[in-house]
Amino acid sequence: MSGAGYGQFCPIAKAMEILGEKWTLLIVRELIMGGSRFNEMQRGLSQISPTLLTKRLHALEQQGLVIKRKIHGMRGYEYFPTDACRELMPVIEQIGHWGMRWARDEMSGSDFDLELLMLYLQRSIDCDKLPGNETVIRFNFSDVEDYQTWWLVVTDDKVDVCVHDPGKEVDVYFNVGLQTMCELWMGDISYKRAIADGRLELVGPAGLTRNVSHWLSPSIFAGIAPARQILEPA
Repeated sequence: MSGAGYGQFCPIAKAMEILGEKWTLLIVRELIMGGSRFNEMQRGLSQISPTLLTKRLHALEQQGLVIKRKIHGMRGYEYFPTDACRELMPVIEQIGHWGMRWARDEMSGSDFDLELLMLYLQRSIDCDKLPGNETVIRFNFSDVEDYQTWWLVVTDDKVDVCVHDPGKEVDVYFNVGLQTMCELWMGDISYKRAIADGRLELVGPAGLTRNVSHWLSPSIFAGIAPARQILEPA
């Protein structure tokens, strides 16, 4: 429980005593999406301090939302969502729907988090829809100062993210700006439109570049129109 609580029998108040502190719901998001190791969760929550992440994970463990286990034969721990945590998935989805509808106009340049984007792209690769045993995808971000180039290496059913050249032949190149790639994954702009506008250059075999969404799934929130499009239609 955070602080002294709200002193109310309302179930919303009781839930917020557990979930209402900063970062807690985003940690739940990462756990539900498959993040189990501390450094992986930090990738998805780049601005949280290790101390605070440790504190929040401990609180969730105490409340029965997380199971903490020692990694066999290695240093460190893994964290797994309990049934109580997984039951929050519809809540997380509805908050995401609300955010897409009502909070998108609050976006600023600093919100386009490159590390979070690459984590999401890694999770969005459909390995079964890529030919062969290995596919290498390279992203060149034209508007990023540090770590402009990233690789996704897809081997069978595993996807690895690299910030250093893995020394493998590249199958598909994305030459794109960070904000544009975020908008593509979020479904705010189509690949066809981005290419036509000169915001994206896709290089690779036509079988892979003509229908990127076939093997690179968009966000589950793609296609949700912002409220202004509903309230003020063109």
